[in-house]
Amino acid sequence: MMQLLFSYGTLQQRDVQRATFGRILHGTADELLGFHQSMVKIEDADVVKTSGKTHHPIVARTGRPDDRVAGTVFDVTQEELAQADHYEVSDYKRVSAQLASGRTAWVYIDARALAEP
Repeated sequence: MMQLLFSYGTLQQRDVQRATFGRILHGTADELLGFHQSMVKIEDADVVKTSGKTHHPIVARTGRPDDRVAGTVFDVTQEELAQADHYEVSDYKRVSAQLASGRTAWVYIDARALAEP
C-alpha cells in the first residue's frame, strides 16, 4: 500500500532520492498548514554528504492556519518510508499532518518542539 510523504526540504532533491530510495520520486506541489519553517544544523556526516548541505529546513507546528510551508507530496512504499526514517536525523520526528489539498501525509517535523511542555 502506498503512503503519502510530504517533503519541504532535501527529500525533494534528486540526488537525495537516488541515495535514499534508489529511484527518482514524482510528486505534486502542496502546502503544509499550521507550520513554520526554520533551519537546523546537521551533524551526521553521511546525511551532509548525501544532501551536500550542513543546514536543512525543519518545521514546527504553530497551529496558525495562515502559516504554510510549500513542498511536494510523494507516493512512497512502506519500505521507502522506512528508508526515509533512516535518512532523517534524530532532530526530526515523522507525524501525520493535513495538507492544503485536504490530503493527509507523513511529514518530518522538529522533534525538539514535540518535547517542549
